[in-house]
Amino acid sequence: MTYWDPTRALAAVKPDPVFPEGPWGGRWEDRDRLNVPGPFWTGMTDTCLTGRLHAPDLVLYDDDGCEFVFRQPRTPAEVGDLYAAACEETLTGYGHDGDLHWTPDLVREWWRERAGVREWAMGLGWGPWVTDPQEWRNDAAAGARAYVAHIDGDLGAHLRGYLFRLQEGRPARVGEALPGL
Repeated sequence: MTYWDPTRALAAVKPDPVFPEGPWGGRWEDRDRLNVPGPFWTGMTDTCLTGRLHAPDLVLYDDDGCEFVFRQPRTPAEVGDLYAAACEETLTGYGHDGDLHWTPDLVREWWRERAGVREWAMGLGWGPWVTDPQEWRNDAAAGARAYVAHIDGDLGAHLRGYLFRLQEGRPARVGEALPGL
């Protein structure tokens, strides 16, 4: 599997008139620990539960109702979906500069601690901010199942490709050895 750089697809996303420079106001210091390593991430977000409306295959909510990126985009359409989720986020808590912050050591640390993240997703909590618990639980449960499947499935291979890109400044070519996690 080669690593596909989703940030390149941002140039093709039609800018939202409200955010001509992009909706990327997140602060790395506020990054949610549940974000998977990669260029897209969230810091402090609102609790309006809008992220999954636009990017259900990429965004989930933590116990406080704040959004985080549980899977990095794999196609230009998914980059557009994540951009739409970021535009809907009233606190502009999304970021797209994770490549400037993630280091191989931080990626490996996140991977070592994935069991705690997986455990959280398996027992997804329900905060008091939920206005329609049944609808939210169904949606959150679907997102949590997708997150666990990603952790148990192809996330390791994806992160090895991401590590190569961080270390070498380019995606691996077919046949090149990927670094270990």
